[in-house]
Amino acid sequence: MLRRSLVVLMGISCLVLQGASIAGAQHGPLTDHLIGPGAWGNVQLVSQLRVHDAEPDGIADVSVFKNYAYVSKWGAADCAGPETGGQKTPDGGAYVIDLSDLAQPKEVGFIATSQDTLVGEGMQGLTLTTSAFSGDVLVMNHEQCGKNGKGGFSLWNITNPLKPVKLSEHAGDITSNGANNTPHDVNQYHSAFAWDAGDKAYLIASDDDENVDVDIFDITNPKKPITASELDLNQYGIQQPELGLTDSFLHDMVVKQIGSKFIGLLSYWDGGYILLDVTNPYAPVFISDTDYPAVDPELLAQTGTSLSPEGNAHQDEFTSDNKFAITTDEDFAPFRLTVTTADGTFRAASGTNTTTAQATAIAGTTVFVGRACPGDPAVPPAPAVGTQQIAVVERGLCLFEEKAQSVLAAGGWDAMVIMNREGADACTGVFTPSLTAAIPTILIGRDAGFAMFNKTYDNAACVDSTPQLAPITIGTLGDPILGVASQFDGWGYVHLYAVNSAVTQLTEVDTFAIPEAMNPAYATGFGALSVHEVATEKEDATRAFLSYYAGGIRAIQIRCTSPTNVSTCRLAETGGYLDPRGNQFWGIETFVRDGVTYAVGSDMDDGIFIVKRT
Repeated sequence: MLRRSLVVLMGISCLVLQGASIAGAQHGPLTDHLIGPGAWGNVQLVSQLRVHDAEPDGIADVSVFKNYAYVSKWGAADCAGPETGGQKTPDGGAYVIDLSDLAQPKEVGFIATSQDTLVGEGMQGLTLTTSAFSGDVLVMNHEQCGKNGKGGFSLWNITNPLKPVKLSEHAGDITSNGANNTPHDVNQYHSAFAWDAGDKAYLIASDDDENVDVDIFDITNPKKPITASELDLNQYGIQQPELGLTDSFLHDMVVKQIGSKFIGLLSYWDGGYILLDVTNPYAPVFISDTDYPAVDPELLAQTGTSLSPEGNAHQDEFTSDNKFAITTDEDFAPFRLTVTTADGTFRAASGTNTTTAQATAIAGTTVFVGRACPGDPAVPPAPAVGTQQIAVVERGLCLFEEKAQSVLAAGGWDAMVIMNREGADACTGVFTPSLTAAIPTILIGRDAGFAMFNKTYDNAACVDSTPQLAPITIGTLGDPILGVASQFDGWGYVHLYAVNSAVTQLTEVDTFAIPEAMNPAYATGFGALSVHEVATEKEDATRAFLSYYAGGIRAIQIRCTSPTNVSTCRLAETGGYLDPRGNQFWGIETFVRDGVTYAVGSDMDDGIFIVKRT
């Protein structure tokens, strides 16, 4: 699906230098990350900055606005924040970095969040000129990492970046599936995006806490956000259950004015990529969605293996001329797992805390232990039966990490299985749960969980219903897991969609992945080789940059052999940057200064790296 010039291939061949001796590696042992030659191709490193309190996995997204970069603090290793001089350091917030001198960026401030409150992919700076407010605004999404965490989104006046002023904090939805939250906590948002629509302004956010997960707010007065509308886009039949793609929910989005309309491009995980007309945010109009093909095209092209796709629509952007959309599927699991019980073989996915070897070693007695959330009935100790005791928990209500800690606290459990929940964004779908607890973990579909405990499963009822607890008594023994098998299916990759002139349809014309991501030799020991985000260039509609986690920053270009036939267009890599000490890039943002295109990548363990296209 992709072709590279000789010079780029030569650069890529230098990426794995495990025998090299490099002092002060920022990511720990070099065997844990893909490492590289620095810059290659048409990319040049300009500078880098390590934030003052950098630590592993501490940084998330980045937004570049005017002469400043705003970098998300994703949280400290201790969610409550370590003590520093008798004061707790903030768990989340935004580092403010002065980019006036690109060769010497400077950290000049920090906007802190509430305790146990993080900022992820919803960092954005923009100018609002509404009937109620005129100035520069910083948008921050909020996710919770502890008992005191708060959700929603916050808006800050950054007209003077050195003296930010709070406009509103923790605004958002306080309902879940039609009922008011008790207490009236605001739902958490994984991402948020705002736009100026003249004398009005609006914000769209991804609601993590309910199926009605598209929340749109009127922020014309950013001090008093007002709910405009809520939607569950699964009502438009965007799932593909025939491919097992039913874990369908809003993850990320952009909104862009195209002609007289404001069009949202939404990443809806297994539901694909969606066009949504938000010209009237009080009554959004569904336009269309993409479908994944029956066979994963990039895996087939690079390995010859024919498997169904995994979905995982993560993030997207229109090109500057609106002729294309470049999108990224995020996948942290390069191996496809299958679980075998007496009732058959079912799809599964391993947790981020679990190696393939640990996952495939899971076999033995299964016991249902409920949701395993704080406030729920306690997880019972593991029974002394069989060779392995496997706790089966139900997805829902609390964090996966909290479930794992409840299981560990009960004692005696050798592994944990998470069974998916009911609801339009769940059921038979599987994905990689994020957790760090020291217990091997896999996630299975609800159909597999019901079969394990000999319960009748109705997929139509599951998809249509409000999430309900499984009709299984805590402590019930299920069918034993006879084995877990794995098959290499690659990491997440990039899609190129052609956008028709009416902006009503997305047609896939190509896919792209770095070669290491489709090579089983790099499946373990080299870090996460999934793409994460794309940032299209402002002045050249054919070009974009990618943040590729441990794969570094990659520059790509759309190349067409016929200027009038989009089916001839392909994505080609033109250069990149990967530090000799390794990287772990989350965010990527492009900007233009003095006619030169730059990109800023946020390294999760370090800070920012600034590169330019030469």
